[in-house]
Order: sequence, then C-alpha cells, then structure tokens
Amino acid sequence: MTAAPAATKIPARQRPGDRWFSGTALAAGSMILVTLAAVAIFLIVQSVPAIGASPEDASLLTTNFWDYVWPLLFGTVWAALLALVMAVPLSLGVALFISHYAPRRLAQSLGYVVDLLAAVPSVVFGLWGILVLAPAVQPVYAWLNANMGWFPLFGGDVSATGRTIFTAAIVLAVMVVPIITAICREIFLQTPVLHEEAALALGATRWEMIRMAVLPFGRSGIVSASMLGLGRALGETMAVAMVLSATGTVTFKLFTSTNPSTIAANIALTFPEAFATNINVLIATGLILFIVTFAVNFIARWIVNRRKEFSGAN
Repeated sequence: MTAAPAATKIPARQRPGDRWFSGTALAAGSMILVTLAAVAIFLIVQSVPAIGASPEDASLLTTNFWDYVWPLLFGTVWAALLALVMAVPLSLGVALFISHYAPRRLAQSLGYVVDLLAAVPSVVFGLWGILVLAPAVQPVYAWLNANMGWFPLFGGDVSATGRTIFTAAIVLAVMVVPIITAICREIFLQTPVLHEEAALALGATRWEMIRMAVLPFGRSGIVSASMLGLGRALGETMAVAMVLSATGTVTFKLFTSTNPSTIAANIALTFPEAFATNINVLIATGLILFIVTFAVNFIARWIVNRRKEFSGAN
C-alpha cells in the first residue's frame, strides 16, 4: 500500500490593501528606531567637544566636564527619587479606591479627574508650586528643622522662601501621580474575577483579597507605572526650573536654600545665554540624562518581562 502524496501548501494570497498596510506599519515602526538613533547620534557628536573641555574653552566649567555634570546628575536623580517615594503609595491608594472601593459613579468621576490632571501643563504646576505650595510649606520646614534638626535630612539653615529641593519633589510627585494612578487602575481592573471570588470565598476580607489576588497580579504593572513616572520626573523641566532655587551643590538636606539643580532645568535656564563650547557642554549633559532615562526604561522592561508569565490564565 503506497502512502498518499503530501498535500502541497498553497501560499496565502495577499491583496493590495494587505501589502500597503503591512508596509505602512513596518515603516512606522522603523521610524521610531531611526528617530531614536538620530537623536543618540546627534547628542554623541555634539557632546564630543565638551568631554575634554577646560575652563578656557567653556566658561560654564570650573575644572572639567565631569565635575560640572555630577551635581546636576545628583540633583536630577535625588529629586526624582523623592517624588517617586511620595507618589507611588498615594497612587496605589487612589487606584485601589477607584477600582475596588468607590461606588461606580464616584469611581468614574474620579477616573475622569485623574485623567484630566495628567493633561495639566507643567507650567501650571510650576506656578502653583512657587506661588502657593512654597509659602505654605515653609513654616512646616521651619518646625521640622527646629524639632527634628538632629535628623540629617532636616538639618541646616531653613530656606526663607520654601523653594527647596523637597518642594520641587512635591511638585514632581503631584505631576506623576495621575500617570501612575491611571496605569495602576487599569491593571487592577484586569485582575481575574475568579481570583478575587476565590479569595473572598475562603473568608478573606476585602483588603486580604487585594493583598493576595490584586497586588500580586498587578505587580509588573505597578513597576511599569512607577518607572514611567520616574522617567517623567527625571525629564521634567519648567516646573523644577520655576520652583527650585538651585545653587549647584551636592547635599542631602531637604529644607536649606543651597539646593542641587537638575539637568533639564539647568539646560532650560542656561541655554539661551550659552555660546561656543558652552552649548556643547549643555548638550553633553542632555546626553547623560538621555542615558539615565534609557537605563531606567530598560530596567523596567527587564522587571516586567520577568513577571510576564504571570497572567489571569495561570
């Protein structure tokens, strides 16, 4: 008995619309990589003259480029981390309230408000920070310094204006809360209902159900939202430039008038008067910020991929 010949595979016929759509999608995806590469090449080429520059070449430098960029990098990371420490717990609380505690109508209204807050321009937050927040928190800073000045972060001479690194961090926290809240809310709403019902059927309270079912399911989403908020805080320019009274020093004290600046705010304030090699120095600091932001997003993607196998189907 002879075996039947294998059926020949007939290739799928592509219509002109399919070819146009696939080509357009490929071109759109490639443009992202091309744009990113073009930005990286521009920053690298323009930064080369600044790496080995001296004070004779650029008036912004006192010794060398690395001594110039180090306080700026410290201030950028320090302000962003302070903002993240304040924003993440608040965002998680708001997202859990919207997704699991609030009545449906109230949850929808709060969701709209959160989405609208994410669209407020940074200049508005800067004006609020310098005109409202800074004068309001200055007495609090003075009280903390007088009663808890032994704590290193609260020591030093308190700023009379309230325009400190901690005030800038509060403004950044308010700016990133809507972003983190919106993402966490959507992640929490995707928690499998069977997981929640199983926890409640076993006698768990609502908080125990959230702790055992909702938070583990949304862990990767929480990390992604936090890293996205951190990226926004790292690159924020106008709000920090308007609120922070920077002196370019490296200090961990939160309430003093000697504050580190951030890379983005320093570029915005210094670039209009820069010339010659000074422009290259500022572009080189932008390259450092580009690398830091890229590293933050790479780490976030790596963490998310480690949790990728956990899904509602498991």
